[in-house]
Amino acid sequence: MSTQAFPVSKAVSSSEERVLILEPGRAEKNYWTDIWHYRELFLILAWRDITVRYKQTIIGVAWAVIRPFLAMVVFTVIFGRLAKLPSDGNAPYALMVFAGMLPWSFFSTSLSSASNSLIGNANLISKVYFPRLIVPAATVVTAFVDFLISFVILVGMMVYYRFAPGWNILFLPLFMLLALLASLGPGLWITALNVKYRDFRYVIPFVVQLGLYVSPVGFSSSVIPERWRLLYSLNPMVGVIDGFRWCILGGDSPIYWPGFALSLVVVAFFLWLGISQFRKMEKSFADLI
Repeated sequence: MSTQAFPVSKAVSSSEERVLILEPGRAEKNYWTDIWHYRELFLILAWRDITVRYKQTIIGVAWAVIRPFLAMVVFTVIFGRLAKLPSDGNAPYALMVFAGMLPWSFFSTSLSSASNSLIGNANLISKVYFPRLIVPAATVVTAFVDFLISFVILVGMMVYYRFAPGWNILFLPLFMLLALLASLGPGLWITALNVKYRDFRYVIPFVVQLGLYVSPVGFSSSVIPERWRLLYSLNPMVGVIDGFRWCILGGDSPIYWPGFALSLVVVAFFLWLGISQFRKMEKSFADLI
């Protein structure tokens, strides 16, 4: 029988005795409050994912540096040297690419980790009640640690190219939050589907690989013809990447505001879809997993 069949019990204490009250529908009614109450479990799962990722590995933390750096070199050679695509303003092409690689790496790592998180915690989910939303949300912390490590490389590149950021850099945390929301929405939807349809684990790597080339990571979104830019912004990562570049490169990389507004709408839609579909299927996780 599913562990979600019974609502969470509520203990009422007095000076003489403790009474256990079973209240129908309490688990649904207090779901978001329970997420806060289980915050320690969130921290434990996040810390476990971080230690598993970096402990007892040959490359360790260096992998968070090597992967985006090599991708930056490849894109700079192919798009900047061979295809001779323009950079944003006077910004070095390599710096423009790396500024776009940071949010994309965060997005792809979060999406890939979240999509398999429930399957990887099958024993915990089938035996103990807690809001299942905590599991995929905790995987985002590991992606954020990777982002911080790679950001140090970005700072080093800016020093090397003698490129100082402007006041725009103050808005970087907001676009970091936007990148988190952009990855969390599809991640919740896919991880819920992956519990029921296990072949989704083969689809995610393909989607992530395809998204790398259709998103403006190796090139500036300004190279897209004007009549197609709004349609191109249906990709939510377009607005996120353009926002990152605007924060880091300043006026050399202006934001296309109509496309950015459309990307915000798409991010909000997928976030709503992800949460609603996850909550809709959550009751069956313990039985299906």
